[in-house]
Amino acid sequence: MTTSYDYDLFVLGAGSGGVRASRVSAAHGARVAVAEEYRVGGTCVIRGCVPKKLLVYGAHFAEDLQDARRFGWDVDHCRFDWPTLRDNVLFEVERLEGIYNDILERNEVEVIPQRARISGPHEVTLEDGSKVTAGTILVAVGARPFVPDVPGAEHGITSNEVFHLETLPKRVVIAGGGYIASEFAGIFHQFSCHVTVVNRGDRILRHYDEQIRDRLLTISLMKGIDFKFNAPFEKIEKKEDGSLRIQLQGQDPIEADMLLWAVGRNPNTEGLGLEEVGVKLGKNGAVLVDDDNQSSVPSIYAIGDVTDRVQLTPVAIREGQAFAETVFGGNPTRVDYENIPSAVFSHPPIAGVGMTESQARDKLGSYKAYVSDFRPMKNVLAGRNERALYKIIIDEETDQVVGIHMIGPDAPEILQAAAIAVKAGLTKKQFDETIALHPTMSEELVLMR
Repeated sequence: MTTSYDYDLFVLGAGSGGVRASRVSAAHGARVAVAEEYRVGGTCVIRGCVPKKLLVYGAHFAEDLQDARRFGWDVDHCRFDWPTLRDNVLFEVERLEGIYNDILERNEVEVIPQRARISGPHEVTLEDGSKVTAGTILVAVGARPFVPDVPGAEHGITSNEVFHLETLPKRVVIAGGGYIASEFAGIFHQFSCHVTVVNRGDRILRHYDEQIRDRLLTISLMKGIDFKFNAPFEKIEKKEDGSLRIQLQGQDPIEADMLLWAVGRNPNTEGLGLEEVGVKLGKNGAVLVDDDNQSSVPSIYAIGDVTDRVQLTPVAIREGQAFAETVFGGNPTRVDYENIPSAVFSHPPIAGVGMTESQARDKLGSYKAYVSDFRPMKNVLAGRNERALYKIIIDEETDQVVGIHMIGPDAPEILQAAAIAVKAGLTKKQFDETIALHPTMSEELVLMR
């Protein structure tokens, strides 16, 4: 750290990763500034995982209230009001944004509410034309939803706009087969919208275990969600009444009230001046970095979704911590990307960690998969036929548990603890020796034989 620059660290982007890197670096004595052109908190807090999870909670009440009747509750006069949920979620987002601002203020991090562009290895130009210098620059600007180049694509919306809908659409088409498409399909279906998921490929959630994702597809179809596979978009037309006519290749047209693009996210590097100063980018605009988050320009680092390594908020936070410890804390730290747990907050939710069965088949000399396919106790009394499925993948040579995958109520909550076991390299024998906690769904993890 030196006084020859205006700041020791200048961060572009005040999302989860940028905030963590900023406050930890400042705690180590660095003079830190953060430029944020929109709102402090980033995608996750403002228009991503946090408000989306609140919508998931709200959607779950549709089934919970229906099931409650079987448990003796009189809930005959229920009515859902979208503006109430929408406004309460937005209010919670504002509260969290205030907390993030307070965190930066308490750590004496200067927040600059402007867009910033890198104009030199140690220089940043702000939107108002002023220039500042920094010993180290950190790019943490995240990613944005990708909208394909299809005629009429502008008539659709992205996940950024979902949280501000004036009214709920009656007919929703969701483009994509990933976690965002799967989550919003469940949300809108529970809000009594007719949902059609359109995917240009032949499967959903291709990075998840095949048996688990097939179970989600089966359950979704039983619930009444429609799917169209191998169906690229040709064009979208907006009719006089505001509705949409969606043309697909090899399919009948779909009439809809809303089209949601959920076909991926691209790193937010356009117009940042990175290539002009020598920072190497990948084919989709991602900043290429080494194991220490350092770019091809030694003074410029990048973390989070803008690097397109693992687009998960906890990963960005861990990268921000590692950056701060390494560069300003005198404690060289690297992120371990093995066995990162992930979840899809679909209806029902999916969670997984480690190798899928197909990965084990390709990578291990021999493996064994243990499966528990059961009907949760709550579903039995509720008269709901929906079944949960848990799977454990074992390396037969070492007996080590190398993967756990599940679909069912509270699967992400259960998997967080189970992921510790996979990360620690525990064996199937150690699982078997653990006494079950009964009656729970999670006990299935230690009862598979």
